Amino acid sequence: MPLLGQLGVSFERYGEGWAEAAWTPTELAGNPFGIVHGGVYGVVHDAAMNFAANAALESGDRVATLDVSYQTRRAPKVGDVLSVRGEVVQLTRQIAYVESTVADADDAVVSRALATFIVRRKAE
Repeated sequence: MPLLGQLGVSFERYGEGWAEAAWTPTELAGNPFGIVHGGVYGVVHDAAMNFAANAALESGDRVATLDVSYQTRRAPKVGDVLSVRGEVVQLTRQIAYVESTVADADDAVVSRALATFIVRRKAE
């Protein structure tokens, strides 16, 4: 997704049911005061959880976001080094329950999210 790159997000690692990214927020991710804009977390969390959910599925199956809820606990600045991890908590036939965390360089939680995704299974 070009938008993620423009925000400074780079997904680098994937495994069964998880995805991790490095994130150094760019000017595009910031508000006029140089702090990461709260709405940007929605984009980053949704992407991390979507990638994690897709990493838990069989080839050809896909997910779509039903609901995302997130809280921001700290206010990192544009240029700060952050990490992002999305992870599937539970996967059913039709629904994936996923969580995501953004942490700073000291591993302190910056933002945390929960989401549900509908699972679209390929036709058999």
